[in-house]
Amino acid sequence: MSPISGRAGSGVRNMPTVRSAYSPLVLVDTANIEEKVWLEYRRRGIGGSDAAAVLGISPFATARDLYYDKLKIVSYEDPESNWVAKKMGHLLEDLVAEIFHVKTGYRIYQIKKMFYHPIYTWMLADIDYFIELPNGETAILEIKTTNYNAKDHWWLDGKEIVPVNYEAQGRHYMCVMNIDHVYYCCLYGNNENEVIIRHIDRDMDYEAELIALEQNFWQNNILKRVPPPYTEDGDLVIESVRQHFGTADINASSIELSAGLSSCVLRFRELQAQKSVCDAQSTRLKDEMKRMQGLIVAEMGRCCEASCSASGTQYIITYNPVRTPDIKKEKLILLQAQHPDIYNEYVTMSESRRFYVKKQREEAA
Repeated sequence: MSPISGRAGSGVRNMPTVRSAYSPLVLVDTANIEEKVWLEYRRRGIGGSDAAAVLGISPFATARDLYYDKLKIVSYEDPESNWVAKKMGHLLEDLVAEIFHVKTGYRIYQIKKMFYHPIYTWMLADIDYFIELPNGETAILEIKTTNYNAKDHWWLDGKEIVPVNYEAQGRHYMCVMNIDHVYYCCLYGNNENEVIIRHIDRDMDYEAELIALEQNFWQNNILKRVPPPYTEDGDLVIESVRQHFGTADINASSIELSAGLSSCVLRFRELQAQKSVCDAQSTRLKDEMKRMQGLIVAEMGRCCEASCSASGTQYIITYNPVRTPDIKKEKLILLQAQHPDIYNEYVTMSESRRFYVKKQREEAA
């Protein structure tokens, strides 16, 4: 099985997998560079954080988003939605690095430069930290932060892993820097014991495919200004389309879909029919569950907890209140009528779009 399960069709099996001696080159010193200038340098090639999008394995962006960003058509960075998480990650970077040092005893240091590969010059690397290993080798340290609920992404079936998008990033860096080891330190809590430390070694087969796929993207998409096809999950694609085109235009003319999409329409209809059958069964099950719940709740009355024994097993049933602030529609109308200034200041309009496919009625002969 291919170590990269993203995009295909780039002739990756013909790429060399032999380690050669080379040193990375410096594109720019980043010690005192402004962020907007730094971003412009990033657009000169593919960075480690871009690798997952190129491979089609990013949970955050499509390859088309990356294409738009590199050509300054639309930036896929959304400062409004998750600016707090980004800011926290930046502010905690030095702290997480210090925790890694304390935990491992390894000496860590920074080189504030943006590097590029001497052969594949579009491969860029901006490294968080470097590590001096006890045997004299140099390793890369990637700093990550996450929340408590998302820490499970670092395990799969009980085994320790590196999330695939971070793995692609680390392997991209190993390739550019000609370094054989990457360590990850991910903070998910508020003390030194709530960190995840992982380590991966260089894989030349993976690297060969990575180079080929990134080269294909850079040469055949970016340089030729040809948008890559969408291959990612539907939600990512829909969000990408929303960012590129903006809000809906109800006055826009109807379009005729390209011939290739007719199979998508037919498949959508097939899946829609299958889902209707499943939904009907799900509805029956939910109705039966609701009936059982009603009988239990009727006996509990105002109580929030009950217990019972069934088939030799003891069960605890809870029915706790969940109270959240809300404003009813009629109160919202009243607010708009009596205090329009307050209404306009605090009420925002969001947009969602309903996708529907139906057969067109045939006209009578």
